[in-house]
Amino acid sequence: MLDNLSINQRAAILSLVMLIGGLLIWEAAIPAQKTAENLTEYELLMGLGQERAGVPPPSDILAKAWEELSNPFYDAGPNDKGIGIQIGYSIYRVLSGYFLAALVAIPLGFLIGMSQIAYKAFNPFIQVLRPISPLAWMPLALFVIQDSEASAIFVIFICSIWPMLINTAFGVAGVRQDWVNVARTHELGSLRTAFTVILPAAAPTIITGMRISIGIAWLVIVAAEMLVGGTGIGYYVWNEWNNLDLTSVIFSILMIGVVGMLLDAAFSVLQRAVAYAE
Repeated sequence: MLDNLSINQRAAILSLVMLIGGLLIWEAAIPAQKTAENLTEYELLMGLGQERAGVPPPSDILAKAWEELSNPFYDAGPNDKGIGIQIGYSIYRVLSGYFLAALVAIPLGFLIGMSQIAYKAFNPFIQVLRPISPLAWMPLALFVIQDSEASAIFVIFICSIWPMLINTAFGVAGVRQDWVNVARTHELGSLRTAFTVILPAAAPTIITGMRISIGIAWLVIVAAEMLVGGTGIGYYVWNEWNNLDLTSVIFSILMIGVVGMLLDAAFSVLQRAVAYAE
């Protein structure tokens, strides 16, 4: 029967089997806690009747997911907001810093890719700044900008710019010179050549850089929000950890993964849409 299925269908079935198997093993591995009625007087005196913190079973996490996702946008005060609101704040910060980075990285990448002089001039700065951890910029950003929201956006900007810049420069530099020469023979200006010849050829590489950047930005915003606090999925994780609510922590970790997967899937679709055939 499985032989009649496509590779994608068989892979989906295998993934489902692994998921169910993993959840069952996880559920079985969590020891059941004794209730107060089943404890001896000595155990009660030792405080064993109190609920202890521990890794929750999948059933508890599913119950938490149902509770949170049934009303994701409630707002009961500064420290009690729904998961939808928290993710919304994070996505807003990510996209703000990300698109600011794109406005800088893509034009600058074109310049570097089309000019050897520009490449040699900018390369030392890129090689020095690129390896710096984005979170290392956070103290300086907080001191200079003096606003946690803008500082978080700046950190996203600084971590998003390098993959887009490097991939854009690489894609532009890799465009076949024959095509550029044909554009020159047709007396196309530099701007028109860039948009009609170079951009379509370099688009797949540029989108790859943008896809890498959005993944890095989503990773960094979680850590940044743990530092600055207030709102966002990173703050939600840290706040629930301070409350020793591991069920909420694991649920939020899963939500971070789901949102990251959706962001990557969106750029995967875009990447296929701009595939360039010679």
